[in-house]
Amino acid sequence: MLDIEKLNRDFGGDGVKFVAGAGGLVLAEVNNIHARATIALQGAHVMTYARSGEEPLIWLSRQAKFAIGKSIRGGVPVCWPWFGPHAENPKFPGHGFARTVPWRLVQATTLPDGSNRLEFQIEQSEATRAQWPHASDVRTIVTVGTALTVELLTTNTGRETFSLGQALHTYFEIGDIHRLSILGLDGCDYLDKVDGGARKTQQGAVTFDGETDRIYLGTGNRCEIRDPALNRSIVIQSSGSRSTVVWNPWNEKADKMGDFGPEGWTGMVCVETANAADDVRSLAPGEQHRLVAIYSSAPL
Repeated sequence: MLDIEKLNRDFGGDGVKFVAGAGGLVLAEVNNIHARATIALQGAHVMTYARSGEEPLIWLSRQAKFAIGKSIRGGVPVCWPWFGPHAENPKFPGHGFARTVPWRLVQATTLPDGSNRLEFQIEQSEATRAQWPHASDVRTIVTVGTALTVELLTTNTGRETFSLGQALHTYFEIGDIHRLSILGLDGCDYLDKVDGGARKTQQGAVTFDGETDRIYLGTGNRCEIRDPALNRSIVIQSSGSRSTVVWNPWNEKADKMGDFGPEGWTGMVCVETANAADDVRSLAPGEQHRLVAIYSSAPL
């Protein structure tokens, strides 16, 4: 396990504390004047975020399983360096390996407004290089303030061009999926994975009456989740992305997954800032790509 005392000595204070979590995970707990958050160093995985005095913005399953090398149901999983199944090797993990491997904290900063900024760097290993042989520097930067900002920064440090697919697989806390709507995707084409990947066009707001798994194409830099059950709007502002994934497993698939909890699927929705499908990016040697999502909320 990482040396928690050393982490606290090197990076703790000013609202940041490192603790031992369930399943052997090491957690960074952030608590400042604006908000509180929990981040697992495995996967640089934001597990929780809530503004001071408000309901959680980020959903974490009550039956999430915590273990070294296993993904966590909820929060903001980092899907990298591919989204969905690997294009060539079905034995490689879906959505890449970044969310289940150690990341190293390289910097913790308190910003002038009292927000906390933590920068993590993925730890390369023989196992990761076997799946991703390209030389690269990968960082996740999390800012906990009046909004939650997550940045995924990839630099090609090698001599060959590579293709990069990725997503911030964010789970949002909502009141009732049946009453929910998502604005900002009207008129966009999408790939409907529930219907065999058929290409369709969104008409009006996105609403939910069954399993939903879609990759929206050519998307803009703003989506809004309107949640009348919690009387709030969640705004997602993004950059470095032209694709957005919307997902809810519905009852049967959630029950089969085993870590959603009873009716857990009714209180969550994933709206993912992505580089997926025709939005996969190509990075030449020395090039850098920054994927950014900013999450905020306001009363309806």
